[in-house]
Parts: sequence; structure tokens; C-alpha cells
Amino acid sequence: MPLTRSFRDTVLARAQRSVTFRRALLTEAVNELLAGDLGTGKAILRDYINATITFDGLATALNKPNKSLQRMLGPKGNPTAENIFTILRALQDHEALRLKVTAKRPTA
Repeated sequence: MPLTRSFRDTVLARAQRSVTFRRALLTEAVNELLAGDLGTGKAILRDYINATITFDGLATALNKPNKSLQRMLGPKGNPTAENIFTILRALQDHEALRLKVTAKRPTA
């Protein structure tokens, strides 16, 4: 059976409706970045940004060019740690959320 909406559109619509889902998206993006999967982390961040603050809103909040942020988080982008943390701070402020890292031993 064919899907009537694209997966991305479904994710964006759900993120716009549900604060819990938005926060989970942001948390998962950070988890992927910390796990070393920069591509997946950036993709989730892009979806989160498009569904919430938008790149225009983020650019205004950070006083950075919109296109620069889009390139930075694009598939070929290579943002610096400083830029990633600046973006994450702005997204946490927008979401009224504070993320923190908790150390756990890996399960075998």
C-alpha cells in the first residue's frame, strides 16, 4: 500500500503537534552526534529545525546567515564543535529544555 505522505512530512507534522516528540527529536540528534554519527545527527537536527524554529528563525537567533546554517547542517557540511554547541544552545532555549549527558556503562 503506498504512503499518502512522505515520511519527512509526517515527521514534521508530528513535531509541530507534539512537544514530547520535538524534545525526543532534539535528544536523539544529540545522542547521534555523541555516538559519532554526524550525518544522522545533522539530518535529525535539520528536521527539528524545519519543524520548529525554521532556519530563518535560527539565523536570526544566532545572528548568522541562513544559508551558512543550511550548508553547515547539510549532508556535506562539516560544522565546528563551536557551531554545533551554539546551535544546540539556541534550540534548547527555543524548546525551553536543558539537555545533559549521563554516563552509563555499555551493556554487553
